Amino acid sequence: MSALFEPFTLRSLTIPNRLWMAPMCQYSAEVSGPDAGTVNALHHVHYGARAVGGTGLVLVEATAVSPEGRISPADLGIWNDRQVEAFRDLTGFLAGQGTVPGIQLAHAGRKASTDRPWLGGAPIGVADAEGWTPVAPSPLAYDEAHTVPSELSVEDIQQVVRQFADAARRALDAGFEVAEIHGAHGYLIGEFLSPHSNHRTDAYGGSFENRTRFALEVVDAVRAVWPEELPLFFRVSATDWLTENADDPREGWTADDTVRFARELLAHGVDLLDVSTGGLAPKARIPVEPGYQVPFAERVRKETGLPVAAVGLITDPVQAEKVLADGSADAVLLGRELLRDPYFARNAARALGGDVHVPEQYGYAV
Repeated sequence: MSALFEPFTLRSLTIPNRLWMAPMCQYSAEVSGPDAGTVNALHHVHYGARAVGGTGLVLVEATAVSPEGRISPADLGIWNDRQVEAFRDLTGFLAGQGTVPGIQLAHAGRKASTDRPWLGGAPIGVADAEGWTPVAPSPLAYDEAHTVPSELSVEDIQQVVRQFADAARRALDAGFEVAEIHGAHGYLIGEFLSPHSNHRTDAYGGSFENRTRFALEVVDAVRAVWPEELPLFFRVSATDWLTENADDPREGWTADDTVRFARELLAHGVDLLDVSTGGLAPKARIPVEPGYQVPFAERVRKETGLPVAAVGLITDPVQAEKVLADGSADAVLLGRELLRDPYFARNAARALGGDVHVPEQYGYAV
């Protein structure tokens, strides 16, 4: 049997296969008013199609734990009960198709208050009705175009920790069975991790222990409210491609840091590391090629024993199968390929000899 279609159990939850949907922002929620941040028809079709297509786990896109935690004004949110109610229909549909519903809890930090990509993706200034001042570990703008963020005080940091915990409670109430903390791609938690963006001199900056403190406090707060029987994921950028690039003088987060951090995450109750890279520093040179992030996942898995999911230009069923067969990862997360082909899992099962859930209404076409 294909390794891609073997069930995978974490804690008391069994995911039916190992082809999963990576979180991908759609920038399509209402911007303001009572429905700000809520899922709508586009999200239902978008995620529902991948569930009908046999995807084992759908991780809903970066969902902000507070209004200022959105990367764009049109991001999804989970900071109020109206958003929870809107999510219930979606999670119910996904579960009804045999797909595990998961959600990525996020705070965009200094990358917040930017426009939708198809409108140029430029930063939105404070003077604009849709804009706000971002927050960050240090008052360092992401690039020349972005607003200089406000530095979080210790009290502010603790408030954000509580916001993540509150968001996890709401996610559970909304019907999600996997929660993922977004610590990658230059979002707030990743900004604390890297010396490139964290210039603090207090207990949250400087040493490795201090730079990882905020992340671990968030993990502990979420784990405290997330049920013991359900898994908790963490997404990390294994490198921000600075220190590990000999031609870049900037100091950053490294693969060695990620392995060390993974051991801490395991000890704090994280069940799987979603291993990505990049996103923290503008103009970082990233050697993009098929499967380019898989070696980072493999190293974490082999050196720490923490289960991992691999992502990054995985576009072919045979390629995905090899990632698992080689022992590089426990699951494969598909991003853009699932945008191109919502039925990737079903097509892969046909090619490799596996089984996925098929709606009764579609049975005659199998």
